[in-house]
Amino acid sequence: MEFSVQTANPAKAETACLVLPVFKGSDLLPAVAKLDDASERLIGQLLDRGDFDAALGNVQIVPFAPGLGAERLLLVGLGERAKCQEAAFIKALDAAMAALTKLPIDEASATFTDVPLEDRDTAWKARKTLEAAERAIYRFDQFKSSPAKAPSLTKLSLIVSDADEAPMAKQGAALGVAIGQGINLTRTLGNLPGNVCTPRYLAGQAEQLGRDSQGALEVDILDEEALEALGAGSLLSVGRGSQEPTRLIVMKYQGAENPEEAPHVLVGKGITFDTGGISLKPGEGMDEMKFDMGGAASVFGTVKAVLAIKPKLNVVFIVAAAENMPDGAATKPGDIIKTLKGLTVEVLNTDAEGRLVLCDALTYAERFTPASVIDIATLTGAVIIGLGHHATGLLSNDDDLALDLLDAGEAAWDRAWHLPLWDEYQEQLESNFADLANIGGRPAGTITAACFLSRFADHFPWAHLDIAGTAWHSGKQKGATGRPVGLLTQYLLDRETDAQVENSDS
Repeated sequence: MEFSVQTANPAKAETACLVLPVFKGSDLLPAVAKLDDASERLIGQLLDRGDFDAALGNVQIVPFAPGLGAERLLLVGLGERAKCQEAAFIKALDAAMAALTKLPIDEASATFTDVPLEDRDTAWKARKTLEAAERAIYRFDQFKSSPAKAPSLTKLSLIVSDADEAPMAKQGAALGVAIGQGINLTRTLGNLPGNVCTPRYLAGQAEQLGRDSQGALEVDILDEEALEALGAGSLLSVGRGSQEPTRLIVMKYQGAENPEEAPHVLVGKGITFDTGGISLKPGEGMDEMKFDMGGAASVFGTVKAVLAIKPKLNVVFIVAAAENMPDGAATKPGDIIKTLKGLTVEVLNTDAEGRLVLCDALTYAERFTPASVIDIATLTGAVIIGLGHHATGLLSNDDDLALDLLDAGEAAWDRAWHLPLWDEYQEQLESNFADLANIGGRPAGTITAACFLSRFADHFPWAHLDIAGTAWHSGKQKGATGRPVGLLTQYLLDRETDAQVENSDS
């Protein structure tokens, strides 16, 4: 999506469509008030007569705009001013962008930076506007023989009332485009069927990102032979029942001025299809297990955003990719496997395979002497029971890291919720036959899954994001969401800011 920033009188803006956010009542935003005056109270009359209900998310096209430079107007309801907070702003944005993509136009203008939000500046509002636009133009219909016509919208102009805030709007909009495109890559990878998006396919996508980066991204692919030599028995055990070979994908971004600066590491669970293995899942809804590589997909999306933004820090991206199938070579309940760390695991349930690929990836991350490690995984159904589909589950062995991630989630409006990781829960993983079991029973399933991973993250600050409730939608709107690319990108940008402050102080 191309974007521009204008500070001209919105009444004179020449555009195919001008998007106007409107509160319930007669309290018009400054830009909307200027348009109202220039159009003989066109907007005010629509509101006064009840021809447009400005309830949150409502939209209405005004096909003619006499006295204005715009060919048409798109009114979008913000609801009551007193209740207009981030969630309402995002809902109104999404409604407006969805309506824009249905119009036969290739460019439009919007005045969303005028909307007053406590503690949210022009840059944030511009960022979310362009991010919403990128998400709105996304389509996944490459497997349909007759795809619907793609949206024609390719350019969005932001109208900013205060010229002094135009640079902030440009910066925020550029960030929104980068994150939005990263989100869309994550959605595409998640939406791809399992017979296309395999571990080898993901490896190929990493190599393509490396080629497109013009040297900014170094890519290493560890095949099964390399993983055997390494001793990654846990990761390999998950893919034993599949004809698709397992891969460990490593992507390195060196953006810090000091190449020796400790990197931040993102680790994604990449189970490209999860049948449950020998502990076979029920057939109903199993098609959605193509989304079980949502953590890996979010890592790829964050790579794309980072390559566009070019932050001055070092980041390592790791994806543990495998397919969990139930053939004669598959790992069986009761089998004992040896991890890269050297710990042995009694596999009580082969459907708890995400932690088995992640534990070896976390051990591999240790070689980079990381400043922080975050793993992202569609790990447990229990997190959906606990948090629903709004918040990502967050567990960590470092309170400062957890707080940084919570803050990043709030800033990106891609929120997480902090769950406990107490030693008492570790007892549920005890095994009579191995160092630990891979499940801890039904109670606190999300927490005990993180407890398992914590055994492999004892040498660095580590956090676990369980995105089983947030990585995709089911039902009529089935599809990947692209979360938590916004949270992860914001976390990295915050670390860049911290590093700049530290360098300036020294």
